[in-house]
Amino acid sequence: MALSSSSVTITGRGLTLDEVIQVARQKAQVVLHPDAIKTMRRSRAVVERAVERGDNVYGLTTGVSALKRARVDPGALARFNRDLIIQHRIAQGPPAAADTVRATLVRLLNHLASGYPGVRPELAAHVVQALNEDRLPVVRTLGSVGQSDLAPMADLAHGVLGDFALAAGEGLSLLNNNAFSIGSAALAMHDLGRLHQSMLSVGALSLEGFHANPSILHPSLESARPLPGLKRAVGQIRRLLEGSFLWSAPPRNLQDPLTFRTLPQVIGALDDALVYARDQLDRELNAAQGNPIVVVDEDRIISVGNFDIAPLAGALDLLRIALAPVLTASAERAIKLLESPWSGLPTGLLPGDGTPDAGLNELGIAAASLAAEARLLAQPVSFELPSTSLAEGIEDRMTQAPLATRRLNQMMDLSARILAIELTVAGQAVEHRNLQPLGRGTAKLLAQLRQRIAFMREPGQFPDNLEPVVDLVRMPG
Repeated sequence: MALSSSSVTITGRGLTLDEVIQVARQKAQVVLHPDAIKTMRRSRAVVERAVERGDNVYGLTTGVSALKRARVDPGALARFNRDLIIQHRIAQGPPAAADTVRATLVRLLNHLASGYPGVRPELAAHVVQALNEDRLPVVRTLGSVGQSDLAPMADLAHGVLGDFALAAGEGLSLLNNNAFSIGSAALAMHDLGRLHQSMLSVGALSLEGFHANPSILHPSLESARPLPGLKRAVGQIRRLLEGSFLWSAPPRNLQDPLTFRTLPQVIGALDDALVYARDQLDRELNAAQGNPIVVVDEDRIISVGNFDIAPLAGALDLLRIALAPVLTASAERAIKLLESPWSGLPTGLLPGDGTPDAGLNELGIAAASLAAEARLLAQPVSFELPSTSLAEGIEDRMTQAPLATRRLNQMMDLSARILAIELTVAGQAVEHRNLQPLGRGTAKLLAQLRQRIAFMREPGQFPDNLEPVVDLVRMPG
């Protein structure tokens, strides 16, 4: 992929999710703002004065972790900083995708540009060059407990630095941050936002396929239960169903099964969780997570615990918890559409009365299996306990933020497949029921579906490969 001609200016503050996506996936160039360079020079001067005075500063003039009592020989600072990175290359497992590495690099760059780590502008410029030339290191994904992403950041630093000579404190600054967790979370939340749109449109088509009671979308819901996510969900589904037969044809049921009747409530709850998580992400994209941090106005360096990103880790847990019922409901809607007692259509949705062919019926088994697996991934991890024997017991906290994001990504992969099954089944049900017109939004979705798989008229047309539909769900048009 060619490098983008657009650019993102890094200031150390104000980095947005959209800018992370531009750099990570569109390969936008990055530029350091002149004010950020000035800020780094001022904070670096504080660091250099501390070194000259021989101040006792963690990771600058001392060792780290359990070796914090050991002083670093002033003549060995460059070697100590390089060795610090090598000794933390404990990551395991498969390498991160290129967009994850780029997202991590731009978050790291924004961290360095803030001035709090006290690194030289030359180091930040070196990171800029690596990004703009798309020179990406291999970053393994396993081994971080989320109290600074030491393992993946060591891989990243080792691969990016090349023969660049580090100065005092810069090795720790490259390691002691959560850029990997935050960059990964940024991509995951962006992708979940896309899936959220598909959940609404697929759910709306299922309402038509079931010939559901549209009273669940009455505008009075907004005042009766004033939840922001519910309000947005009702409004969006109503727009998708604008002009639909549902608004004029008598409903089949006074009350439909809950997975149809509470569609806006369940998806709205995920929307609220996503808004909350995005707020935490926006803060962490521009927060200083290192230890120690430079306080320029006081000409000092202080030890802190800013690497504990419990707010973001908890938000990632919340997203998975809110996502689980959406997926369970999606699978259940597909199953009910496939079963004649619920849908009023032939079992399996294959045209023709009394046929022994299963039609799409077996897709219900796949949906149930995927939803069960997704629910197992929703278990919170941010309260997980570490061993208290490491580093003389001082490293006795963990957020497991990388694991939280990894599980969210796994859930989203399952989500796309569950939604693809629901969409396939809902499209079959809608065309089998043959009630017109469809909503403006749902008619468009059905047309997109039919560009990928055909309406099943006989057993030989069974869609045994839903990957094109999965792609549609992941990238709604």
